[in-house]
Amino acid sequence: MLRRAPLTFISANRPLRYQPQQRGITMLMLNKNRLLVPNTQHVLLQQRGAAMFIGRLLRGALKIRYLVLGGALGGGMTLQKSYEQWKENLPDMKWLEQYMPPPEKIDAFRENLIKLSSNLKDSFEVNPKLKELGEAKYQNMRDWFDRRLEEAIQATEKAEVEGENGFSENFLRIPVAKNNNQESHAGSPAPSENLTSRLERMQDELMQNQLKYQKQVDRLEKENRELRRQLLLRKTGAPPKRVKKSLIDMYSEVLDELSEFDSSYNTQDHLPRVVVVGDQSSGKTSVLEMIAQARIFPRGAGEMMTRSPVKVTLSEGPYHVAQFKDSSREFDLTKEQDLAELRREVELRMKNSVRGGHTVSNDVISMSVKGPGLQRMVLVDLPGIISTVTQDMERHTKDAIKHMSELYMSNPNAIILCIQDGSVDAERSNVTDLVSQVDPQGRRTIFVLTKVDMAEENLTNPDRIQKILAGRLFPMKALGYFAVVTGRGRKEDSIQTIKEYEEQFFRKSKIFKDGRIMSAQVTTRNLSMAVSECFWKMVRETVEQQADAFKATRFNLETEWKNNFPRQRELDRDELFEKARGEILDEMVNLSQVSAKQWEELFMQRLWEKVSSHVFENIYIPAGQSGNSGQFNTLVDIKLREWADQTLPMGSVEAGWEGLHKELQTFMKKSSVSKDSDEVLNNLKEAVLLETLKKHVWEDKAADMLRVIQLNALEDRAVHDKQHWDNAIKFLESCLKERLNETEQRLQELLGPSTKDKWIYWKYSTPDQSLRSAIRNELDKILYKDPTHLPILKPDEIITIKGNLQGSVEQDITEPMILETWDSLYRRHFLRNSLQKAYSCRKGYFLYQQGLAADECNDIVLFWRIQQMLKVTSKALRQQVVNREARRLDKEIKEVLEDFGQDRDQKEKLLTGRRVLLAEKLKRVRHIQEKLEEFVQALNKEKSN
Repeated sequence: MLRRAPLTFISANRPLRYQPQQRGITMLMLNKNRLLVPNTQHVLLQQRGAAMFIGRLLRGALKIRYLVLGGALGGGMTLQKSYEQWKENLPDMKWLEQYMPPPEKIDAFRENLIKLSSNLKDSFEVNPKLKELGEAKYQNMRDWFDRRLEEAIQATEKAEVEGENGFSENFLRIPVAKNNNQESHAGSPAPSENLTSRLERMQDELMQNQLKYQKQVDRLEKENRELRRQLLLRKTGAPPKRVKKSLIDMYSEVLDELSEFDSSYNTQDHLPRVVVVGDQSSGKTSVLEMIAQARIFPRGAGEMMTRSPVKVTLSEGPYHVAQFKDSSREFDLTKEQDLAELRREVELRMKNSVRGGHTVSNDVISMSVKGPGLQRMVLVDLPGIISTVTQDMERHTKDAIKHMSELYMSNPNAIILCIQDGSVDAERSNVTDLVSQVDPQGRRTIFVLTKVDMAEENLTNPDRIQKILAGRLFPMKALGYFAVVTGRGRKEDSIQTIKEYEEQFFRKSKIFKDGRIMSAQVTTRNLSMAVSECFWKMVRETVEQQADAFKATRFNLETEWKNNFPRQRELDRDELFEKARGEILDEMVNLSQVSAKQWEELFMQRLWEKVSSHVFENIYIPAGQSGNSGQFNTLVDIKLREWADQTLPMGSVEAGWEGLHKELQTFMKKSSVSKDSDEVLNNLKEAVLLETLKKHVWEDKAADMLRVIQLNALEDRAVHDKQHWDNAIKFLESCLKERLNETEQRLQELLGPSTKDKWIYWKYSTPDQSLRSAIRNELDKILYKDPTHLPILKPDEIITIKGNLQGSVEQDITEPMILETWDSLYRRHFLRNSLQKAYSCRKGYFLYQQGLAADECNDIVLFWRIQQMLKVTSKALRQQVVNREARRLDKEIKEVLEDFGQDRDQKEKLLTGRRVLLAEKLKRVRHIQEKLEEFVQALNKEKSN
């Protein structure tokens, strides 16, 4: 029998051992067992395998169903979740609800459009009365109208080819045939009287339909303006949204910058604007008011009212308001009071701009007008061209106005709005010749004929007006021709009244009714739309060229700056002024940090310099020359009290004022010579300091307070301790030495050089000095004989001196010469004795305490009293400076800086130099270029939208 192989279990911790003998035995046993399986079991096994295969197939199918259902359910949930996330990421569009008009207004607007379309359809239906004319007459009328229409089209094409009349492709022109009853169709019978009346009736009906259509359009535009006004109001009232600056406002700011720019790089201002030119009293200002829809300019009966260029920026806004560029006030143009104030302000600005005896000025008055439905454009109203200079005008006024008009019209991109008075003869026009010289081809000129109502009344030949508007009368060409009526000559008429009168006139006008004037060539409304369209076309064509020109200018300036000032910042006048302001205020801070000891020493020095002469000349020397100690003390007390009561307090205030200012000047000087200081700022700092010192005044009550303190200090006659005694002696000795040196210098000037100077420095005496030297020798004998001599020479002594010198000198000796020499000699003698007395009193304090040296040391006590007065006064001045005066000075210097900062002329005068001018120019060019680029981006954005 075969032995069964032992079973081998595989453990996780025990590796499997490969045993080839066991593997062979196991395979043999399996084969043996397989041979022992009977056939029935084999069949059952096959059936069981088939059943298991079918079960596996069904299980796979069921698994696929669950996979499909699960995938669909999961995908749906994922899709819903993704949709929710996408919905949450969308921006909140609820804010649009507050800007959209309500549904009621939208429905009303739609109904109005439907009604308008039905009305227009009914209006232009063929009149049923035409059927009564008969087939032949109707055919003749139709042929006649076709022929007239063909002739009008041919005439229009011919005029366009010749360039004598017409707009560019920007303007729509509808030719209207004239009613010429004398012409008839060749070979056809002349129309009967009945046909003529019917044709007139048809023409009247056509005009009524046109006017009715125009009224409907005006009403819809009014409703549209109201809706836009509400939309603008909602935009301005919405706190989360910021209203962007309008395109025309951005363009106007660019023009303002360019008008103030002065460059040596030939970067001229060629940006478009509408230049309004015309003869005086031709109605150009009225045309501008009709375009602005407000009477904003002052009016005069035949006199010149426009004396300087007025730049008006028109833009759309919710309210009809006007505002000057340099003012924050808005004038409500719907109120007559604001209109009157605006006209007065314009007139006042014009008068202020005219200086130096001139009649007109080149200073531009810039203002903006906003309102619903206004066409966006920039207009410049110029003074009217005159033919004669009157007595109240400057004699060059005519040439000045002509030069100003030529300067503005010479801009190759300016739209010239040529205003011609229709009520005067064409031969009296001055403006047409001037315009034809500047723009001979008429590519940027729009001709406007004003006062057509008066022209129709005065002219007997209506064809003259037709020739003017067709461009066949004046020797000039234009882009378009317009006829307007801007009033009835009444100042009190409103813009609405004038518009109604203009509409009524053209409705009843024979010229318009007969087809002599095209409908697109009348009313200020059509004029403003045409001018605005032409203006923006010119802006889009030229603004990028101007931006490139300023970009090149900026590059040139930056290159010049790098080559000349490579390591310095580009600081313009405003930035330099702010830098100087900071340095000045820093020095004021340093001034407040001065110690009390420094203030007191400064004030004591300044005060003694101010009062030392009075002390010596009026108090000490007169009292010391009395020769009696009792009389010395009496004179000293009297004079000290008078001095303290009268002049000393104000002198002390002046000393404090001078000391404070000197200290401030010292700090300013230190800052000017420091390494971080800019020498360009020195002139400004000095001017600010001088202006501040002029304004600064010490408080009035300070003198009264000092008077009390000084009287109390001078009343004290007792020296309290040895230290005070020694300080007083030192003070007296220094003062005496200083005075003695001054006296020696005075004597040297009177007597000439000494013997030593003559031998060493080769100096010589003048004859006068030699004579005074001889007098000095005689006077020295008198002082040597009597050291206690009085300060006054006796008459016999003077005679003795003259007698002694009469034989030894050749010149005459006068008494004033003797007395002048005596004064200087006696002063030196007195000061030497006083100094010697001060030396002897150095150790006399204990004798002074015991009353033994009171007479010999009165000088010490006097100067101790004066020294104490100086100390208490300096301390009081220091307290006043720290507590009040420094703060007042700081406030005043800030006010001066504020005044200088607002005065452009002062800054240009004080901050000058090549570096400053170049920085100013570079900043202005950079600013203009940035504004131009910003405007170009906004313009392109609007174009793309």
